[in-house]
Amino acid sequence: MHVNTPLKVHYYGSAVVLLGTRDAEGRANVAPMSSAWWLGQSAMLGMGDRSRTAQNMRATGEVTVNLVPSGLADAVDRLADLTAMDPVPETKAAKGYRFEPDKFGAAGLTEQAADLVAAPRVAECPIQLECRITAVHPFGRGCSAFEAEILRSHVDESLLVPGTAYVDPIAWDPMMMKFCDYFGEARNLRDSTLAANWRMPRGRLGARA
Repeated sequence: MHVNTPLKVHYYGSAVVLLGTRDAEGRANVAPMSSAWWLGQSAMLGMGDRSRTAQNMRATGEVTVNLVPSGLADAVDRLADLTAMDPVPETKAAKGYRFEPDKFGAAGLTEQAADLVAAPRVAECPIQLECRITAVHPFGRGCSAFEAEILRSHVDESLLVPGTAYVDPIAWDPMMMKFCDYFGEARNLRDSTLAANWRMPRGRLGARA
């Protein structure tokens, strides 16, 4: 039976990404988030306006979107209560956040140069997207949705369906955020009509037939 309840959190299941940015002085920052979705060759990124990442994207117009595999849960969690904002905003301080100027180092992650943007990639992430911010839309209270054009994609070749430019959905095991907890270890639930209609390469999914 359905009940009418005012849910406090609406994280029903989204991929975790690490956003790589630089500030106007060139200092690198990395931040986890799960308010991201894609359409065509663009991504929409939702961020709080007072975050360093949001400020960096506004200032430079650049970002890298690094998709996180399930094996990086510890590194992501080490970033969970860190901020590059000094002083720490009151709302974040109340939740236990602390200032950290070197978030790559604190998380044990490796900064990797991008090809087309100054924003850093995260070497440990097997899918990395170099992006240019093309529009910023106010979203709710104190947040913005950043429209990011994907300029270049870097993919670990082990994730590709051989001979194609498609990611194998069985090989790729993304970390998912569901109601503020981490989930992963991909399992295919059923055949996809959409994948069939779009004639997507089947990769390892075809082995089940």
